[in-house]
Amino acid sequence: MKPLRTFKVTPYLPAPLESLRLLAYNLHFSWNVETRSLFRRMDPDLWDACGHNPVAFLGRIRQERLDELAEDPGFLAQLERASQQLQSYLQKDTWYRKYRSAQAVEGECYAYFSAEFGLADCLPLYSGGLGVLAGDHLKAASDLGLPLVGVGLLYQKGYFRQYLNPDGWQQERYPINEFFNMPLELQKDAEGQEIRIEVDYPNRKVFARIWKVMVGRVPLYLLDTNIEPNSQYDQDITDELYGGDQDLRIHQEIMLGIGGVRALRALGIHPTVYHMNEGHSAFLAVERIRLLMAEQGLSFEEAWQVAKSSQMFTTHTSVPAGIDLFPPDKIDYYLGFYYSQMGLSRERFLALGRENTGDFQSPFSMAVLAINMASFVNGVSKLHGAVSRKMFSRLWPGIPLEEVPITSITNGVHVRTWVGEENQALYDRYLGPDWAEAPPSDPLWQKVDRIPDGELWRAHERSRSRLINFTRERLMAQLQKRAASAAEIQRASEALNPEVLTIGFARRFATYKRATLLFHNLERLKALLNHPQYPMQFIFAGKAHPRDIPGKELIRQIVQVSRQPEFRQHLVFIEDYDMYVTSLMVAGVDVWLNNPLRPREASGTSGMKAAANGGQNLSILDGWWDEADYYQTGWPIGRGEEYEDRAYQDEVESNALYDLLEQEVAPLFYQRGSDGLPHQWIQRMKQAIRLNCPRFSTQRMVLEYVQRAYIPLSNYFDRMRRDHFESARQFVRWQNHLQEHWYNIQVLHVQIETPKKASTTGLALAQNDQVVMAREPLTVTVEVRLGSLQPQDVIVQAYQGPVNEDGQIQKGQATPLRYVETVEDRAIFSGQICYEASGLQGLAIRLLPFHPDMHDPYELRLMLWA
Repeated sequence: MKPLRTFKVTPYLPAPLESLRLLAYNLHFSWNVETRSLFRRMDPDLWDACGHNPVAFLGRIRQERLDELAEDPGFLAQLERASQQLQSYLQKDTWYRKYRSAQAVEGECYAYFSAEFGLADCLPLYSGGLGVLAGDHLKAASDLGLPLVGVGLLYQKGYFRQYLNPDGWQQERYPINEFFNMPLELQKDAEGQEIRIEVDYPNRKVFARIWKVMVGRVPLYLLDTNIEPNSQYDQDITDELYGGDQDLRIHQEIMLGIGGVRALRALGIHPTVYHMNEGHSAFLAVERIRLLMAEQGLSFEEAWQVAKSSQMFTTHTSVPAGIDLFPPDKIDYYLGFYYSQMGLSRERFLALGRENTGDFQSPFSMAVLAINMASFVNGVSKLHGAVSRKMFSRLWPGIPLEEVPITSITNGVHVRTWVGEENQALYDRYLGPDWAEAPPSDPLWQKVDRIPDGELWRAHERSRSRLINFTRERLMAQLQKRAASAAEIQRASEALNPEVLTIGFARRFATYKRATLLFHNLERLKALLNHPQYPMQFIFAGKAHPRDIPGKELIRQIVQVSRQPEFRQHLVFIEDYDMYVTSLMVAGVDVWLNNPLRPREASGTSGMKAAANGGQNLSILDGWWDEADYYQTGWPIGRGEEYEDRAYQDEVESNALYDLLEQEVAPLFYQRGSDGLPHQWIQRMKQAIRLNCPRFSTQRMVLEYVQRAYIPLSNYFDRMRRDHFESARQFVRWQNHLQEHWYNIQVLHVQIETPKKASTTGLALAQNDQVVMAREPLTVTVEVRLGSLQPQDVIVQAYQGPVNEDGQIQKGQATPLRYVETVEDRAIFSGQICYEASGLQGLAIRLLPFHPDMHDPYELRLMLWA
């Protein structure tokens, strides 16, 4: 029976408890220990049963209990402290207010688009690391006081909940999210009506309403299509994260990108920077170009330039298979109406998403679209930046690989979210209350050494005990659901040992992460687990994508091994991995294990979370670990080798893993002083905290985004929109003129002079291998016929470096040559270079376009080599 009317019923709270409502609707609670402790104190069992969702919790708690709490002075005092902490946080002077607000461009705002956000376990809108990174990004932006808004989709079912059948095979269930019992606020207009946007799909319009989540100071806006008058299919666009087929995926990405732009406009928000976190939201650029053409009268090229000036793209993908690709006919069907609106032919539009624009059969790549529409592109670790430059290098033909303009900003974690309660109390006491915002260079981090060994170890032991107790309870619950025997349940209640070296492995079960590398030699693993002096135990957790059969097989193998008598007390698999399980594991384990196939791990952040708690990392040199201090804060597996033979690689690296565990990790853990403390291990814990906590935090990461991308792009966009976009129009006219005449440029003559003798051409110098002394200055003079271009339209560079076995300059350095004069039709450029290293060195001359409004010299992807 459908209701005549619906009402949102909110919990009744006695007047002294009214501030609980404010605490419940701001996700500040997800990283504030006092607030979480407050809700748990009210009813611990109900708090866990509600999935740590304060809104649902307040709706279900008994009224009598609320009345009791309203008369409890101790509880009211804690409520006052939690409320004061939230208010102080919201009113605190922030980095942005101190260092940017006075110079900010008019209406400065950064919009962060992502398909998933991992903010708290009560908001299941994430599948793994990408979403948790996005959630931590918003939290750090809030800490810094940035004018940032998040944009995403609100999934009715979110990502699946995991359980295992008796064989250990992953099963999925999809509980319905009750939006009105979550920390969400439906957005309404001044008349109290829902704000709705509409997005064009083939032969119909799809409507979406907008929900807001407050993440400290930062709003996150989420689109929801599960409303009438949408058809059932269209309601399901925001049903599941990464669910459905290719058609549903393109529906979701249209809603995220195009719908997200329209939602911000409906809310009166006009960003100066659009940050595409992965390629899922790249259609936002298409919509922005359409709007600029329709509303500002710009040509396609002008609108593209304006849109691009304020857009950036972060890629998290290490292999082409991880990129969303759509067949051309799908783009025709879903976005074909954009072709005519933008004045483009079909092939011209499709070229926006193709590496090889001449291959008319190639698919449309969302990553390529995002790159083509961005003025700043980055990977998420130094190694991933190098991988990305290689993967996308064909988009910049003729440009040396190391100069492909894809940079890197290494990921981080929001430390207040991921450092355990016991450790946070220690850090607050010994480092001061602002440790979470302190940069790596702050002397504050040297105070980590002042934390007494006994206090740090006892805090860690409490975290480990909490993890072991939780694991036992979760194992017992898993067995009870499967109707296991009483003996099995009893054994589960005794699984693991809170005094034993505990190693964690928890992540998405993709095959490249090699979750079963540890099981390569079961006899050797058995000996490690049951070592008479140095025993150890392992906790595994993680989900495989519902359609990833090989990933599910890995889980089944681990579960079946864990049931064998020699393993079951020392090795367990926890079902239904989520942010809450993560928080317990990263705080409670002694060692975090990670053994992907290098260089497939773009960054990885779970090991950062463990390190911030003093955990040691035992990992392949991939992602973030490749740039960490992996000798003082853990152990590297191998030295960064990459193998052709996968079987051989597994053999070598599994043996290296066993050797490290047996010969280095376990003996160090059990080496105790006369006071019973493992002082050398504790010293390594302190090094992990001191070196990794500030360096691999989202505080550092987001500040890098602000200083290297957000502020420069805001300024760039501001230049492009000045005087009714006249700057953009002039810049595009210059681009068109330059591209028309670029290939008419001729390098006529190159002259090299030394102080001792002058006089040969650069080509002769290279071909005859003439001898030059290291550090001897060489004067390079180049004569160029520019035709219709002006000297100020180009940069002329001497490009020098060692010559490899293929006769190519490698890792070259470019030195700009200054314009001297124009003689007849020849522009003359000159400058000095020298070689610091000996051996066979090369010299080349190249030209790049230059304009004051260019964001980078590779923006037009033009480079002319002499």
